[in-house]
Amino acid sequence: MTLQADARALAPDLVSLRRELHADPELGRHLIRTQRRVLDALSGLPLEITTGRALASVTAVLRGERPGPTVLLRGDMDALPLTEDTGLPYASRVPGAMHACGHDLHTAILVGAARLLSARRRELAGSVVFMFQPDEEGTDGGGAVPMLAEGLLHASGELPVAAYALHVSSNRLPFGVFATRPGTGSAASDGLTVTVHGRGGHGASPHRAADPIPVLCEMVTALQTFVTRRFDIHDPVVLTVGIIQGGTKRNVIPDHAGFEATVRTFSRAARERVREGTATLFAGIAAAHGLTVDVDFHDGYPALVNDPAEAAFAASTVTDLFGAERFVRTPTPTPGAEDMAFVMEQVPGAFLMLGACPPDRDWATVPQNHSAQAVFDDAVLPDGAALLAELALRRLRSAQA
Repeated sequence: MTLQADARALAPDLVSLRRELHADPELGRHLIRTQRRVLDALSGLPLEITTGRALASVTAVLRGERPGPTVLLRGDMDALPLTEDTGLPYASRVPGAMHACGHDLHTAILVGAARLLSARRRELAGSVVFMFQPDEEGTDGGGAVPMLAEGLLHASGELPVAAYALHVSSNRLPFGVFATRPGTGSAASDGLTVTVHGRGGHGASPHRAADPIPVLCEMVTALQTFVTRRFDIHDPVVLTVGIIQGGTKRNVIPDHAGFEATVRTFSRAARERVREGTATLFAGIAAAHGLTVDVDFHDGYPALVNDPAEAAFAASTVTDLFGAERFVRTPTPTPGAEDMAFVMEQVPGAFLMLGACPPDRDWATVPQNHSAQAVFDDAVLPDGAALLAELALRRLRSAQA
């Protein structure tokens, strides 16, 4: 049987696993029930399996019957802190937790790839590392970094030559269509926390106090000029203030006030310029008013960068396997963030999107990923598994050429 036929034969098992995971989602790093289901799904396969110490990860190594390099395949497993509103028969039974980003599909797809490749062990000249990752959503700070610290990239005994992952989308692509692009695929996501220190007093006598609130407001508006006048539009910055806090009563000038913002950048250079520039900007505004300010720029996920050769290889593999109509080149990077970026800082790779909107719905208007109403079609599971398996097979084969 062909790889695709074998993948289709696995479909009932993959759908069953995905729906079990969907009905019983877990948040963050400690996905104990999810980890148990993955281990059960991998049971009996010729894999070397280790589990995480700092988090409930699963790392499985498949060694081919011939020597060769290593390829890494990744699937994330965690849910989001949302209460599901889809009405699905297998909807989440856990209040405040939902697989609204499709990670339950990613887990089932990676299990499918492990089964497909295990059945083709004789064809493998090298090893495949299957990375089942908790906490991609960053509930506890992200899951890729602790997996890397625990030796993920040396699980087979050597650094992988390539890494691949895919992510389903409810509304960015038509059903069954894959997409990627060379270069930056998604933004870096960092946090900015600013606290302005003044001197409190009575609202009727502001001249006897040092009011931090108007200074804070000046900083927020100055950010927009900073972004639009200091950065090239072709290397953009997206900066959104999501929290403003200050004061306790309308006639009381507080001692301090603050805000928090999310910062999205698409290059290391822009990321560093935002870090340095905001600190200088806010210090100057505070000093002009005789106040002081604390600025904390805290790193989140770096930009995800697809290796151009690996992105081209992934695109040609999709076309060969499914036809040219099943692939599109992503025109621009997404301002969303993805912690597969930490792996791809060390290993060249490609990150692909896969349209999973049910074909009877309009993919351009349905609720998007991270919505409590997001819906993903199980019919993409066999093709996702087949693609990851084929990428590994071809990449190891090409290394022997």
